[in-house]
Amino acid sequence: MAGLMSRPSPLDDPKKAAYAWARYRRLMRFMFAFTVLTVIVALGVIYSQVEDVSPHFFIATALGIGFSMLLMSALMGLVFLSSGTGHDESIHDPLADDEK
Repeated sequence: MAGLMSRPSPLDDPKKAAYAWARYRRLMRFMFAFTVLTVIVALGVIYSQVEDVSPHFFIATALGIGFSMLLMSALMGLVFLSSGTGHDESIHDPLADDEK
């Protein structure tokens, strides 16, 4: 079963891991600011276009847009972190032997 051993991940190196996580946090700060801007614009458009809307609608809209955008950016950020550091290539692919 020696063929099942995976290579060490580049994220095992503390310097590379610190750089990757700092880049991820920077991406998340940018996406948080972009999300806040998007929520403000969406609420402004709703306020200007629709009459007699409950405050609960604004709260639900803000939470829905905000949560969705932040969740999507967090997950995509993790995909970029994993792929960009070479972590994806360090795993053992059991299907790679079938192709040969």
